[in-house]
Amino acid sequence: MKFGKNIKGVILDIDGVLLDSMGIWKDLGARYLAKRGVEPEAGLGETLFSMSMEQGASYLKQAYGLENTPEEIKADLEAMLRSFYFHEVRSKEGAKELLDALDKAGVKMAAATSSPREHVEAALERNGLLTYICRLFTSAEVGSSKHSPEIYDAAANHLGLANDEVCVFEDSLYALRTAANAGYHTVGVYDASGETDQRGLEESAEVYVRSLTELRRLFN
Repeated sequence: MKFGKNIKGVILDIDGVLLDSMGIWKDLGARYLAKRGVEPEAGLGETLFSMSMEQGASYLKQAYGLENTPEEIKADLEAMLRSFYFHEVRSKEGAKELLDALDKAGVKMAAATSSPREHVEAALERNGLLTYICRLFTSAEVGSSKHSPEIYDAAANHLGLANDEVCVFEDSLYALRTAANAGYHTVGVYDASGETDQRGLEESAEVYVRSLTELRRLFN
């Protein structure tokens, strides 16, 4: 697999691939409690990680006896998340260098994310990455999660490329398998706060990297 030869386009996940943002999804509840002088339980991040924002807000209300309503807690969590993306999050090591190399190799670039468009666009722009992406697709706008390939297909169609001409970058095993099963090439990207089954990710990916800087070998 070589970028610029058989790979003419890429579809990039955002959280955990281009942005070092996965940690906030496990730290958000603890940050919220810390601002209120409340000590979080051990493993709170893992407890909340699989919950929706609404479920997480209800859990914090009940588990910690908070005076705020679940609706107020949810609004505060969303405001903290927005602030993180707009002002704090940094790009992953080697992200800008990778996008620059892809651009110079004539590889078309789209992005596919499960996060809100407003958040990731602001973060990508602040980190100097947004201009490389020809179009960003979100699960909410496409109407399906990455358990099905619709978001990747929409991006590939926009790029004007066949599935086997496109490489999907993912840090989540389930999403990478979705892309692979739909006929896309795949790169699995390690993230310290992301996928727990790194062995599965490595075995399922066509190429697996601990850092984006390792991808230099895939250019002409």
